[in-house]
Amino acid sequence: MRQTPQDVLETTQAVTRHMRSLFEPTPLQLNDFLSTTYGAKIYLKREDLSPVRSYKIRGAFNAMRKVRDAHPDQNHFVCASAGNHAQGFAVACRHFGVQGEIFMPVTTPGQKIDKTRAFGGSSVGIRLTGDYFDQTLAAAQEHCAAKGGHFLAPFDDPDVIEGQSSVALEILDALGQAPDMIILPVGGGGLSAGVARYLRARGTSTELRFVEPAGGASLTAALAAGTPVSLPAVDTFVDGAAVARMGQHTFKHLRDVPPAHVLTAPEDRICATMIEFLNVEGIVLEPAGALALDILPELRSQIEGKTVVCVTSGGNFDFERLPEVKERAMRYAGRKKYFILRMPQRPGALKDFLALLGSSDDIARFEYLKKSARNYGTVLIGIETDDAAKFEALTVAMTNAGFDHRDITNDEILAEFLI
Repeated sequence: MRQTPQDVLETTQAVTRHMRSLFEPTPLQLNDFLSTTYGAKIYLKREDLSPVRSYKIRGAFNAMRKVRDAHPDQNHFVCASAGNHAQGFAVACRHFGVQGEIFMPVTTPGQKIDKTRAFGGSSVGIRLTGDYFDQTLAAAQEHCAAKGGHFLAPFDDPDVIEGQSSVALEILDALGQAPDMIILPVGGGGLSAGVARYLRARGTSTELRFVEPAGGASLTAALAAGTPVSLPAVDTFVDGAAVARMGQHTFKHLRDVPPAHVLTAPEDRICATMIEFLNVEGIVLEPAGALALDILPELRSQIEGKTVVCVTSGGNFDFERLPEVKERAMRYAGRKKYFILRMPQRPGALKDFLALLGSSDDIARFEYLKKSARNYGTVLIGIETDDAAKFEALTVAMTNAGFDHRDITNDEILAEFLI
């Protein structure tokens, strides 16, 4: 049965009250750095400070609660996830005293497995199966069919969407009014659908902006097609939002979103945003958690003088990924480049090349790719500098000095094999 706006408001209030048995509202913090930078009042809704460092606990909790209310004898739940949904699911299982089975890909980092197990304790079992998530998902669903468990979806479930609506309620309660704009990250659409649903029921004039990773723009594709479609390929770097297909239930709440209000963020730029917030604010964000902040420069003219809320959706960042994040951030800023260099096989050639570098240029990588008795050798070289503009002068100098070179920094195929 279709809910009226009043129904939506009442159910969201009830959901949020139930949630208080598990955790307090996450903070809504005015950020002075961003507010000064953009001439606006910019607040951060710190979902990265929830008990599982992401908003996913909300949907998992509410969906499990609703199933238990309707079927008190249902004590077996199943999910497939290698990330935040698994951790929210684990906490919910322990809270409700039910048994959960969490299916994870074999490639899941040990840190995520250990963290999920710690949240669930004896209430959860973890099964590692499948090299890819599709294989893991199929195994979880087969288990449900065989054992009679309830599969708890990460986003495409009305009760999960209802749980995520509590984010919007908490924002309005903490602010005391509706903000001019809320900026949301988008993956499968559970959070975005929940927030949009609640604000629509409240009748606010709040504008929404939705941010997707460039390598996983499933909402953009769904709006263009008028229905959820599967992307042919997905860049999984922004693992908390890199979804190949928007949910059917979530899209029902987002089908009327103006396409111009959905923006995409390049993965390398997201890395630069993560590094900036770690250095300036001491805030640790996962790639998906930085999406709402990453898009602010593109919205500068739209947010000046306004009250804006950015939802930092998660902070589950594995610091083993920090070197990769720093690398991608420098490449986005243009301060690091990789070249295939043709080096003459003669005494003094390397010294001549080094003389072309400036005092602030640094060789970050130097590797012979080909050694032979020929007159030239092929070298992979990575160079860092303090100013991206210096690379133009360097490439001219290399050409004039007779060093043939090819910039492969943005060549995805070569970079994947060589870098």
